[in-house]
Amino acid sequence: MTDTIRDAVKGFVVENFLFGDTSQALADTDSLIENGIIDSTGILELVAFIEDRYGIAVADADIVPANLDSLARITAFVASKTPATA
Repeated sequence: MTDTIRDAVKGFVVENFLFGDTSQALADTDSLIENGIIDSTGILELVAFIEDRYGIAVADADIVPANLDSLARITAFVASKTPATA
């Protein structure tokens, strides 16, 4: 399931922040903020995408780099908030 989350989030980031440019390498642990891919407004767009796509509420306290700064962190955060499938 985490591969599916990562792929969906990566697709969202590529389409919305890299404008479909797949030539830029985007490793799972690359900082989206430090690399200038996402800014504060982009974080809010990302949160809206996560909430809509996965049906979870992201609390203000959860909107921190520890949860949302890389594909790996976002994937782990979403996986921790979504119910396990049987």
